[in-house]
Amino acid sequence: MALSKREKLTQVLKDLEATTPDIEASAIVSVDGLMIASALPRDVEEDRVAAMSAAMLSLGERTAGELTRGELSEVYVKGENGYVILMAAGENAVLTALARKDAKLGLVFLDMKRTAEEIKENV
Repeated sequence: MALSKREKLTQVLKDLEATTPDIEASAIVSVDGLMIASALPRDVEEDRVAAMSAAMLSLGERTAGELTRGELSEVYVKGENGYVILMAAGENAVLTALARKDAKLGLVFLDMKRTAEEIKENV
């Protein structure tokens, strides 16, 4: 039986988490702040994550543009328990990932970039 678009994208997220142990959870969000696909823990409010992700990416893009830093690559927030990393996945989606506090960020960014390209082709 053929998988739906949402199921395919959810599998892309699960593959990202399986190949990158430093990523604990992930989601794909529309630039409008709506959840497209999710591999987030059950105790996380998907709607809230979606809205915050879209807002943070939009603010990051405006900041990079206004301060002549070029096209935005990623936005990340470091907290005492780890990172929240956002990366554009085409013009209409945002890849959001939660990474461990001791994550190897170079590898995380590399794997997220690969996944963002895959998402871009499927959204």
